[in-house]
Amino acid sequence: MHDIKSIRDNPQAFDAGLKRRGLAPLSASLLAIDERRRAAILASEQAQARRNAASKEIGEAKKSKDDARASKLMAEVAELKTTMPELELSAKTADEELAKELAALPNLPLDDVPEGADEHGNVQRHLYGKIRNYAFTPKPHDDLGGALGYMDFEAAAKLSGARFVVLKKGLARLERAIGQFMLDLHTNEHGYTEINPPLLVRNEVMFGTGQLPKFEDDQFWAIRGELLVAPDERLKTDRLGLIPTAEVSLTNLVRESIVDEKELPMRLTALTPCFRAEAGAAGRDTRGMIRQHQFTKVELVSVTTPETSRDEHERMLSCAEQVLQKLDLHYRVMTLCSGDMGFSAQKTYDIEVWMPGQGEGGAFREISSCSVCGDFQARRMDARSRGPDGKPRFVHTLNGSGTAVGRALIAVMETYQQEDGSIAVPAVLQPYMGGLKSIERDK
Repeated sequence: MHDIKSIRDNPQAFDAGLKRRGLAPLSASLLAIDERRRAAILASEQAQARRNAASKEIGEAKKSKDDARASKLMAEVAELKTTMPELELSAKTADEELAKELAALPNLPLDDVPEGADEHGNVQRHLYGKIRNYAFTPKPHDDLGGALGYMDFEAAAKLSGARFVVLKKGLARLERAIGQFMLDLHTNEHGYTEINPPLLVRNEVMFGTGQLPKFEDDQFWAIRGELLVAPDERLKTDRLGLIPTAEVSLTNLVRESIVDEKELPMRLTALTPCFRAEAGAAGRDTRGMIRQHQFTKVELVSVTTPETSRDEHERMLSCAEQVLQKLDLHYRVMTLCSGDMGFSAQKTYDIEVWMPGQGEGGAFREISSCSVCGDFQARRMDARSRGPDGKPRFVHTLNGSGTAVGRALIAVMETYQQEDGSIAVPAVLQPYMGGLKSIERDK
């Protein structure tokens, strides 16, 4: 959420930020609404002040037995009683209009974010590891899982439709092992506090992290026990949203509160199922597990002071990278350009892992996004901190995948596949697999 005072103070900078996001300048229209809002508020306040003063003057006039003046003042108060609700409604309407306009606008990119309209403008930050050489042609994960008999898309389709999967036996255990490994790494070595949050949240919680209002159709909604996508207007007040990422629950833990800055940075992590309608992804990644309606993810969230958020962003990226390093997976880190960042982000790093079975000769696929959001989400949540001077100020929030468990499973399967179709278990995961070193088809 943007601060209208900041826009008022520097409209040119605001419009320049919107332009980098691929949007037209809006400061003039926003400031026109703001001017109307401020004028309405001032008129309402002046009317209230005049009513109070006139009421006091009526008493004085009656005390001095000036009936004519008292009668005139009483008529004025009666007229104010009639006009004041109209003035208050005008102020309220303008305030709601401004809030609606501001709520629909994305965060503005930081100065060091590269220019670009889409993913083609993203810039490689660094590369880790090398592409493995195979004495055979690597297969995609769905072929591997199908041949093992442990990845079943047809059974999932009977249960839930497209973009779902049933994992069995060794692959089900491997996915669980990957998630547990990530949680242990982030809590034991990186200082994150493990949280088990709700998976169903209120509208205002979705609004706080930026899923509402713009991305309403991308969410699944639970209404009286029924799962609906893009529900009817009359039902929107009687629903809970299934979280698309644990970022939603974790970040909102500080909503409508003032935390002591001694408690910051607050670092939280959770392993949860996530649910996405993928309304804007029709026809994309329809094969395999790349883009599912339901998937598991380890999320990282940090709540910091404004002075430390940029350093925390670099730290969060490092924590997510260590997951892939310990799994010995080849990956690259991309700095997203201004036109490819998420709605709430000021700056984003994407980690893309190499998947040798994707396409012709393999491909990099996103497995983590780490974003710093500044005070954008904090303003939507009214999340503040109190420093040594005792004055409250908005916190800064960050979020990152640490990482997507399903995509890590895919990367492990494709990277560690053997010529006979079995999957070697990475050394770091073997303790979570009861010492199992290979996943093979039942004989």
